[in-house]
Amino acid sequence: MTRTTGPVRGGWETERVIEPRPTSVSAARRRTAIDALRRGAVPESGLDLLATGLDRFESALDAELDGVASGGSVFKAVRGEYGSGKTFFTRWLGERAKRRGFAVAEIQVSETETPLHKLETVYRRLTERLTTASFPPSALRPVVDAWFYALEEDVLASGASEEDLPQEVEKLLTARLAEVSRHAPSFATALRGYRSALAEGDEATAAAVLAWLGGQPHVAAAARRSAGVRGDLDHFGAFGFLQGLLTVLRDSGHKGLFVVLDEVETLQRVRSDARDKALNALRQLIDEVHSGRFPGLYLVITGTPAFYDGQQGVQRLAPLAQRLATDFTTDPRFDNPRAVQLRLSGFTQESLVELGVTIRDLYAEGAGSPDRVKALADDAYVADLARAVGGALGGKVGVAPRLFLKKLVGDVLDRVDQFEDFDPRQHYRLTVTSSELTDVERNLAAAGSADDIDLDV
Repeated sequence: MTRTTGPVRGGWETERVIEPRPTSVSAARRRTAIDALRRGAVPESGLDLLATGLDRFESALDAELDGVASGGSVFKAVRGEYGSGKTFFTRWLGERAKRRGFAVAEIQVSETETPLHKLETVYRRLTERLTTASFPPSALRPVVDAWFYALEEDVLASGASEEDLPQEVEKLLTARLAEVSRHAPSFATALRGYRSALAEGDEATAAAVLAWLGGQPHVAAAARRSAGVRGDLDHFGAFGFLQGLLTVLRDSGHKGLFVVLDEVETLQRVRSDARDKALNALRQLIDEVHSGRFPGLYLVITGTPAFYDGQQGVQRLAPLAQRLATDFTTDPRFDNPRAVQLRLSGFTQESLVELGVTIRDLYAEGAGSPDRVKALADDAYVADLARAVGGALGGKVGVAPRLFLKKLVGDVLDRVDQFEDFDPRQHYRLTVTSSELTDVERNLAAAGSADDIDLDV
């Protein structure tokens, strides 16, 4: 049976074989997932409630995560068209990483906000988006504070006295960052400056130094002088700072760092010189990961097939194309999940309905009138609604899930649950307006010449 893996910002993923959803779901987790779907967004957490059919990837990806937790490093490229489930997939994998003790960061590649050819900007976004199982973004300060606490505990465990603690911590800090200091000595210097500012009770300087450590530009000169560092982080220094961050994460109790560079296909739309620099930066990243420079790093990029296969993308740089080359000529069910590239399939009408039924059941578990929800929004009605939404988007089912679930939850299930006399077959007429569509959905809707779709059942 075809099944859906769940929602993504730009689409959804479908696979085979049914995997049971957890039988006990907390009200908070259910509410978080339903609220996100109501907004037409991908839930930030609780994706296991919606993810089915990903078991074909689990064994290989879990083994890779375990390898990274043991000091290895992995680079992975996820490919799929709009609606194939790239964002959902990477967030689902990030949740698995977080449960293993990884820190996680999801970064949107953007020509203006996060250009890939400026790795110092990518590093800055990474620290801004850094999250752990205990702390939301940015978790940089809690991680650094936990690291210093771990150093102090290790020093005390070795028999040092309270009087000798500052000097012994300094020695251990130097030893732990010895390799990092060879490439980015200012990283260790900034950590010392941060600790000194805290010891002196100078919170403003400590916060400024930590911001500099996170790659933030335009930090006050006085704070930089106090910490003994100069200037701003540059493209090449970002590699050394990433090494330093990985060291701090490991020594503060984290198994590794899971990083997603999302929507890398946007590189195809930038100027040719910036695109070439970005593609070369991506090649550098891959080579550094494979060289073992970043132990504890699991790096994922996402992009469309056109990015990986087209002349305006990966194929523009032959060395990068060689590193990402993967055979996709066989049946998708024989795709190798251990390969450098993973292919996500498109959506079907059957899987869209199946997803709708899953969400309907999840909603009913927390509804005030669960029996009425299931009776009035039965499987047949869910199928009709899915068909109508697909029709409003020019018959392109692959891009329908986001809008379909937004309509199902916000327009139908909410009303059934709140109003006893509301019957969607009598009182609801599906209307899709241009303002609620993404650019891709809008283009498909225009091509399908269906401005308003009546749901006749």
